[in-house]
Amino acid sequence: MKTQIFKNDILKENYSLATLDNGLKVYIMEKPEFNTVYAVFGTKYGSIDTAFSLNGGKTVKVPEGIAHFLEHKLFESEDGDAFTKYAKTGAYANAFTSFDKTCYLFSCSSMFEENLDILLNFVQSPYFTAATVEKEQGIIGQEIRMYDDSPSWCVLFNTLRAMYHNNPVKIDIAGTVESIAQIDDKLLYECYNTFYNPSNMFICIAGNVDATKVIAKISSLVKNTAPVKIERITPDEPETVVSGYIEKNLDVALPLFCFGYKLNLKNEPTLYDTVCFDVLLKIISSDITPLYKKLTDEKLINDEFDGEFFTGRGYAALLFDGESAEPKRVAESIKQEVLRIKKEGIDKECFEAVKRDIYGGVIKRYNSVEDIVMSFIDSAVCDYNSFDELEIIKNLKVEDVEKYLEYLVLENTVLSVVSPR
Repeated sequence: MKTQIFKNDILKENYSLATLDNGLKVYIMEKPEFNTVYAVFGTKYGSIDTAFSLNGGKTVKVPEGIAHFLEHKLFESEDGDAFTKYAKTGAYANAFTSFDKTCYLFSCSSMFEENLDILLNFVQSPYFTAATVEKEQGIIGQEIRMYDDSPSWCVLFNTLRAMYHNNPVKIDIAGTVESIAQIDDKLLYECYNTFYNPSNMFICIAGNVDATKVIAKISSLVKNTAPVKIERITPDEPETVVSGYIEKNLDVALPLFCFGYKLNLKNEPTLYDTVCFDVLLKIISSDITPLYKKLTDEKLINDEFDGEFFTGRGYAALLFDGESAEPKRVAESIKQEVLRIKKEGIDKECFEAVKRDIYGGVIKRYNSVEDIVMSFIDSAVCDYNSFDELEIIKNLKVEDVEKYLEYLVLENTVLSVVSPR
């Protein structure tokens, strides 16, 4: 086992990163002044992992939605449901599957060791049968139909469907009713044994704990499984978008929109790239910008307006979303603002204000055990030091960010709208 201590003098914080012999990475930040502990046991396995090979073997293709299905099923075991066990300790427990990861979590103010035992036990003890899988297909089928009628969910996934030709990011995380019907217990075990190997997993904890003791406990309870080599197979993706406009009618009072630039990056974005795109996003659309003032003055947006650098393996986009009576005018205003900034350059006062805002947000993150753990998850999935972000922001220059404007190509934009029926 190898343990590293990372320190940051500005934050006056440090965290431990232990890499166990089986490859599992454990991130822990001690926060003795807090009463609560937040913990996550996660795997780098998400909805886009639909084709893979293990240790150089044959390519395996699995139904869409299987990562999310596996998340649901893992809470069940031969000796009872994990939620029932957490109820006895008083802990809050949950789980989520995203495009590139699945995470199981709990937070508690007491009985931390007992809660950690529950987490380590059920995540490492899969129990699937044909009967329980069939039952879950009905439950998740209902969930899929519910999301089909969710305006915010539809406006995002319609954006991705219009943006991506082949990348599985365009598929709903839960899959489809048809795809989950193909899932059986054998497939679940195959995916579990591939992606729930400790070498592909991580544990992130922040709160009132002793890092040395927790690492020792985890080391004694995590299975000593040999590391595996997973090759994830991502289909080739054209630079173009599928369609520039997509619309759906649902029961909404005001149209919802998502407008985005498909970003054709040559490599997976680094932490530096992510910071630069985050800064650029705020320079275009945050509430201190000319665009935001223009859109609010013209009553084209409300306080739901937001933006995101949306990225993962094989995909990246700059997204702007919100509510508007005239989504097309909002999209056109964003396009014109990007063209203006490309022509005139980034305003230095705006740049400095955005930098300060982002820098302050990163510092504020360390006042929340949940935010700390979420930052550790990003570090684990993307393999970087959590503290590096502050140094990058601090040293960033306006010309550094201006270089990223070239990725915002007018022809590669998509507007998705959910309109009232």
